[in-house]
Amino acid sequence: MLLYDLYFYLSNLPRWNIFAVFSVGYFVYYLIEVVKRPILAVNSEGPFKQFLLNNVPMLQLKFWPTFWCVESRAQTVFASLLRQQVLPRLNYRRELLTLKDGGEIALDWSDHNCSDDAPLILILPGLTGESQSEYIKCLVTAANTIGARIVVFNNRGLGGVALKTPRLYCAANVEDLSEVLQHLRKSYPNSKIGAIGVSMGGLVLGNYLSRHSEEARKIFTACKIISVPWDVQKGTTSIEKPYLNSMLGKHLTRRLCDTLKRYEILKQSRHDIDFDQILKSKTIKEFDSNFTSKHFGYKDVDHYYSMATLHNKLHKISVPLLCLSAADDPFQPLEAIPMTMAAEQSSHVAIVVTARGGHIGFMEGVWPKTGDEYMARLFTQYFQATLFNKEFEDVTADMLKIYPKYSEQEADN
Repeated sequence: MLLYDLYFYLSNLPRWNIFAVFSVGYFVYYLIEVVKRPILAVNSEGPFKQFLLNNVPMLQLKFWPTFWCVESRAQTVFASLLRQQVLPRLNYRRELLTLKDGGEIALDWSDHNCSDDAPLILILPGLTGESQSEYIKCLVTAANTIGARIVVFNNRGLGGVALKTPRLYCAANVEDLSEVLQHLRKSYPNSKIGAIGVSMGGLVLGNYLSRHSEEARKIFTACKIISVPWDVQKGTTSIEKPYLNSMLGKHLTRRLCDTLKRYEILKQSRHDIDFDQILKSKTIKEFDSNFTSKHFGYKDVDHYYSMATLHNKLHKISVPLLCLSAADDPFQPLEAIPMTMAAEQSSHVAIVVTARGGHIGFMEGVWPKTGDEYMARLFTQYFQATLFNKEFEDVTADMLKIYPKYSEQEADN
């Protein structure tokens, strides 16, 4: 009876009254459930936490997601669509780099008016991304405002570069990145170098930092990753959930298959792989099971994912690393983000977790301004504080004093 009376009352209200009621309700929901200060998971014993709080002011401010686009999948899709429409094609200076095995990758440079010793930031795109991907252009546009030399690493077979050898790329293989870094260090011996990896690019960068910790310290001053799928196994399970998540996963799978279709050299070199079966893949895990794990010699897809995953390797990293993740990322459930490990078992890793943001979304404001959005501003604030600040050298020296305490112990998980 009470529900009927409430329905009767509401149905007889003027339409503007109903709109006002729902508007106020949504406004209250937005302020309470959506607008939140990000969580900062970082070791409280080391100097990294205080340095970040003192020099990266965004970490102490609330994140105000775009009020009409707070749902995780909406953030993911609309951020991409909006950047595609607003950001123009960038004019890079292209450098083709031939690798030791004869493979070729493209390094796209944005370094207009940079001094010879300007800090250099390497950007590693995601699974099917390249230098003209909308989220990459967003970061490049933002980085140009602080005077850094930017270079985007286009993986083999991407960015309009022909595939010269029968080999692509994957999240667990860091050989190409290692060669690129040696080339950059030789080309700019007097520049501080930073790097940022987005999604799968974050896995590649994180695996390099954990496997080649000593080498990485000689090259990098600081690094950053955005929307990385920390636990790849849980990430692929999450993206297969019906219906909206699985639609995003199918879209990426189609793009992977489209990449494979372009290169006959792959089909000619591996008669033990059923390419017709690969092209029928409906999920990323099916594609990795049918192709990636076999292509790179892993026992099976689970072996590949265990090598690619990053959540249990933070204690091995000895380069300052800031990580941005969203609690609602459809590619990575909140419980898989290793906040406890960053806070208790790592000396050099800090994880920033926003309540909303989706996957490489992080739209904010009434009408998002591409190039000046949350992930871009955090990117510039962090690298301005680390690459342009001489005091950071003292901070990193102090961080290394506590590094052995964590590097010598195995992570619990």
